[in-house]
Amino acid sequence: MGVDGQVKAPAAFLDRDGVINRAVVRDGRPYPPQSVAELAILPDVAEAVALLRRLGFRLVVVTNQPDVARGTQSRAAVEAINAAIAAQTGITAFRVCYHDDADACDCRKPKPGLLLSAARDLDLDLGRSVMIGDRWRDIEAGRNAGVMTVWIDHGYDEPAPTDYD
Repeated sequence: MGVDGQVKAPAAFLDRDGVINRAVVRDGRPYPPQSVAELAILPDVAEAVALLRRLGFRLVVVTNQPDVARGTQSRAAVEAINAAIAAQTGITAFRVCYHDDADACDCRKPKPGLLLSAARDLDLDLGRSVMIGDRWRDIEAGRNAGVMTVWIDHGYDEPAPTDYD
């Protein structure tokens, strides 16, 4: 039960690049679009979002955007892309980690901080939630938060997760 006695809602935590929108793939590795002009929502996302909503899931985008810390992307550009995704998909909850690995924050996936803070702030039931991602960090973050995990395999040239639902 939530703080007001209501049943907590389950969440579908969605990675952004490669799950909601097309990742820019260079040398087999995925990268985020650099601007709204490069943004392309993936086919079937609208249908998947509608289905998840019908099933009672609250939708929360959880995304690492380390290029901000690295100085190769602006926070304003990330926020503009998120706003465009919200306008095109109706998803309004976004959690973003702007840090790089060296920052040792608790929000950078594979750590579960983005999911845990969203669950706390939005009164979500982690035990009935799922993390959907296209990289090992997404799956590990879901595992670390205690949610089910779904991996979308785009064939990236990087280690694949081995333990997903």
